Order: sequence, then structure tokens, then C-alpha cells
Amino acid sequence: MQNSQRENARELPPLSAPQTAAEPDVGASLEEVSAANHDDNMTVIQVGLDDGYAYTKLALADGRLIAIPSRGRIGQAGITWMDSAQQQIFEYDTEGSRYAVGQIDGESTCYDGYPISGLHRAIVQHAFQEAMLAGHSVHVVSGLPVSAFYFKDGQKREQAIGLKRESLKIPVQPVSTGGLYATQRLPVAVAFHEVIPEALAAWYDQVIRQRADGIALDARLLEASMAIVDIGGRTTDYVVVQDQGIVHRSSGSLTRGLLDVQAQVAREIQKRFDLETLGEQTLAAAMSSGSVRLHGRAHDVSELVKAAQHELVVQIHAETRRQLGMGAELDTVVFVGGGSAALAEHLADWFPQQRIAEHPGFANARGMLKYLQYVCEEPTSRN
Repeated sequence: MQNSQRENARELPPLSAPQTAAEPDVGASLEEVSAANHDDNMTVIQVGLDDGYAYTKLALADGRLIAIPSRGRIGQAGITWMDSAQQQIFEYDTEGSRYAVGQIDGESTCYDGYPISGLHRAIVQHAFQEAMLAGHSVHVVSGLPVSAFYFKDGQKREQAIGLKRESLKIPVQPVSTGGLYATQRLPVAVAFHEVIPEALAAWYDQVIRQRADGIALDARLLEASMAIVDIGGRTTDYVVVQDQGIVHRSSGSLTRGLLDVQAQVAREIQKRFDLETLGEQTLAAAMSSGSVRLHGRAHDVSELVKAAQHELVVQIHAETRRQLGMGAELDTVVFVGGGSAALAEHLADWFPQQRIAEHPGFANARGMLKYLQYVCEEPTSRN
């Protein structure tokens, strides 16, 4: 790690010992959540939103963690569900366009404009609906990749940040698709939205600790020189925080992630079995099981998955050395993101002081919620 170019600590909102707050009820059942929503649909809910290219993850103040695939496409689903309880694809309207979201072969999310697109808003709205937040207003903190949030000199990309902040506030209307038991779902409205760097959110998750009697700052980690390595769907992000300031020379993004593994496996399966296309859900099953079912038979493709994973790991390892060196001046290196869980066996022993965060796929979402609860200045009407 190189030390000479560090952002002024005032760039990060200062963390001081917060007021003691009651511990959120993490044991609420879905029935209790639904009843509470029915009793008071005007309550504003705080949400940490990690709206990734592969998965969209929510962290809520009641302790729930929710993840859905970032999977959807423009246009109608073309399916009428006879029983709403079996519905797996849902439709949403925003800015005059309709989107289908759910268990569907979706469009690629791997493009720069995705975070401000109608497809993005439809997928996020679906995540809100899955969290049983229908009819509520929400206050949200989400993120952008480090390189999309900062210029190389450490200045914020204010235009990009502002576009994302405002895009999520554009209304999205759930659509009834008919069927014998169809009901109209109420939309979730985004009343407040702040955007922070994605990997930095995981740093907030590390240093802000929730306890039975409230919350506390981890003084040891707060003073430590900490690197966050966030392996996601489209990008791998690096943030080094020292004395509550970001070391920009050792922070940035690599445009490689787990979706590159999926794309390579898809190409190899198509070549091996002479296929023109391969459905997204079939590919997802192959990635998780190492087997693909074609023409009524299961075929082992585990070596294709392993080869694609190895190629990604080599690329991430090289970029990690470029960003962090051997890490001699770092107190701790924390791996987060869904890729850190999927590739855990390949990440071992990169640094003596490394560890993988608890439930690494939700580290950013948890940190975004903590930032919203204890750091961010937001309107006072909230829950």
C-alpha cells in the first residue's frame, strides 16, 4: 500500500460515540411484519440497499436480510397466473415502460447505465415487494462502485451520484397480471436516497457494532489501517481507510466479478453442446450444481466452472497486489461481497492479517443501513 495520497478525513462523516439506541427486533416473523405493515402503512422504513449487478440485497432495521437475483427484462412476462401464490414473474411500470422481474431469462445488467435505468428501478421495487414493504415510504442508502463514485484524484463524481440518487425516486407501479386470485399491489415510494461507495459501506459495517444495549464503535478497528476487498457481480472494489480517511492511491475498481465466470461458463457450454443460446436459469443451476440438464439428461460441467473461477481469481489476485502490494502497512484486510463467499477457498493466505466478513454478501447492505441510521443526515420522519 502506498501512503502519500490520502483523502482528508473530513471527506468521511466523522464517527463519534452515538446515543444508545434500542436493539432492533430481529425475531419478527413474516406474519408479524405483514400485520405491522397493515396497521401502519404510512411509517417510513430505513433500508440498506446493495443493488448489485448479480443480486439485489436489502438490510432492514428489524434484522431481516433479503436477496433476489437482479434479473428482469423490458416488456410483459406473457404469462397469466391461475394461482397468485404460485406467481414467479412480476410486472412493473415506470416512465411509460413495462418490465418483467423474477424467475425469468433476463437482460444483462452489465452496462454503465444500469444503476439509473428503468430495469434497475423495477428490480429494486421487486426487492421491496419481496420484503413486504408494499404501501410504505422508504429512506434508502445505496452505493456505486468506487471508480464510479470517485475520479482518480479523489474528487466525487457529483453528476453520476446525483443521477443515481434521483433515478431511484422515480415512481414504479406494480402491475396486476390477472389470474383467478390477482390483487393489486401497492407501490413502495423512495422518499429519501443517499449514495456512498460500495466497499466503503462494508467499512461502516465493520466499525459500527450493534449490541444488546444499543450500538458502539469498535475503537480498535476505527483506528486501524483497513483494506476492504469487495468481490461482486460485475466489479471488484478496493477501499483502504486510515485514520477515517480514504487512501485513494490504494482504492479503486476492477471491472471483473462473478458474472464474468457465468459468461465464460455459458460460452463453454454452448461450444461443447453446440447450442445457440443458454437460458439464464439453466446457467444459474449449472453454476450452483456443476451439472447442466440438456435434452433430458444431466451433464457434468464442474471442470468448466472451476476453470472460469480460476481465471477470475488470477485476475483479482493480480489487481489486489497492484492496489495493496503485500499489505505490510495494513492492520487488517477484509474480504466482502458474494464473490468472497463463492471463491473463499481460492482467497486463503493472500495476507497474514486477512479475514472474510460474516455473511460477506450482505456486508455492504448492512453497512449502508448503519450509515443511514447513525451517520447520514436524513429527514426526521422515519422508522
